[in-house]
Amino acid sequence: MLRVRKLEAGARAPEVAHAGEDLGYDVFALEAAVLEPRATVRVRTGIAVEARDPRTGEALGLLVRDRSSMAARGVATTGGVIDAGYRGEILVLMTNLGAAAVELKAGEKIAQMIPVPVRTGAVEVVEVLEESARAAKGFGSSGR
Repeated sequence: MLRVRKLEAGARAPEVAHAGEDLGYDVFALEAAVLEPRATVRVRTGIAVEARDPRTGEALGLLVRDRSSMAARGVATTGGVIDAGYRGEILVLMTNLGAAAVELKAGEKIAQMIPVPVRTGAVEVVEVLEESARAAKGFGSSGR
């Protein structure tokens, strides 16, 4: 379940075309914006949200990710983590990776929010970690 508070006139609530099938909620731009080439802009949505698992009521975080239509225009969504307890306006960081300016219209679908469980716990500093098959093998250790 996604609870939405509209903070501005003209704000649109996120939408999901096929509840229970689609991975994310579509999010809309509050205002028109121009994304200059190779620039990052904070795009306002005019909404605050609260995400909960519809079955358990458990608080959920949200990952803000690209919409394929934006990615096809050379626009990437970055910095997209919304903590479960955040109640401020959702701002979408968008980066124009192309060489030409990209215009966003007010009310245009710009990103999607994907609900995720929150599994963080307390941090414990220890002297030894449990053994694993991978151990300290890093970059490229699993082959190419």
